[in-house]
Amino acid sequence: MTAPDSDGLLAEQLLRLTRRVHRIQKRHLEHRDLGITPAQSRLLRTLAHWGSPPRMADLAERLEVVPRAVTTLVDGLEAAGKVRRVPDPANRRVIRIELTDDGRAALRELRGARRSAAEEILAPLTDEQRAVLGGLLDTLIDGPDTGEGRRTG
Repeated sequence: MTAPDSDGLLAEQLLRLTRRVHRIQKRHLEHRDLGITPAQSRLLRTLAHWGSPPRMADLAERLEVVPRAVTTLVDGLEAAGKVRRVPDPANRRVIRIELTDDGRAALRELRGARRSAAEEILAPLTDEQRAVLGGLLDTLIDGPDTGEGRRTG
């Protein structure tokens, strides 16, 4: 078992790494001049994982934010031509959000920016160290494997 002080140090290191990852990803996004904020990027990535266009309430729940925050993000992305609001075919009072062709192109650029950022961050590590880090991060993200299978996120 680790001492409380070392746990505090590990927590601080994780927070510092998270901030560094965000800074580097933001820089790589800015170099691609997409005009997309990190929060908008997250919404686009989330939207891309849906089989059919979700409601804004679904996006808010998945992103763990209040619906008003999603409205603001969608407004900006819609103005930029990356998403559009479409009526639900089963209930025309319900509005769903779908990616446009420009939104899909932006996602490809975003993936490239994230990949470049990851390469920069992971550059000091060997392949073996990366594999170990990946395993450790899976354990921290998913919790201990209880034999009931891993949660997916």
